[in-house]
Amino acid sequence: MGKTNPKATARIKRVSRIRKKIVGTTDRPRLRVFKSSKHIYAQIIDDSLGKTITYMSTLDKEFDNTNVKGKIGAAEKVGELLAIRAKAFGIEKVVFDRGGFIYHGRIKAVSEGARKNGLQF
Repeated sequence: MGKTNPKATARIKRVSRIRKKIVGTTDRPRLRVFKSSKHIYAQIIDDSLGKTITYMSTLDKEFDNTNVKGKIGAAEKVGELLAIRAKAFGIEKVVFDRGGFIYHGRIKAVSEGARKNGLQF
């Protein structure tokens, strides 16, 4: 059996602890954020149906990284574009799921970008 990364294992434990408390409903779906070393992903999930309603990432065709400085700027733009997509589906309020990451840096930038375009947490 191979070695496991202790940071990844700790994050997975945090995710399970968080998911016990945070549940997305049809009225207030869950905004889930994941970050890798290069990209950031955000999706809005309805847990009662078990379906992803909409998503946005830095790899999406609609994402244009011109006039964006650095990863934090890209994360904020992902949040803004996700809020626009959510409004198209009639979503105004969400529950924020930081995915086991610290609410800091890129994770915070996604939430601020979403708030800037009218999504309520």
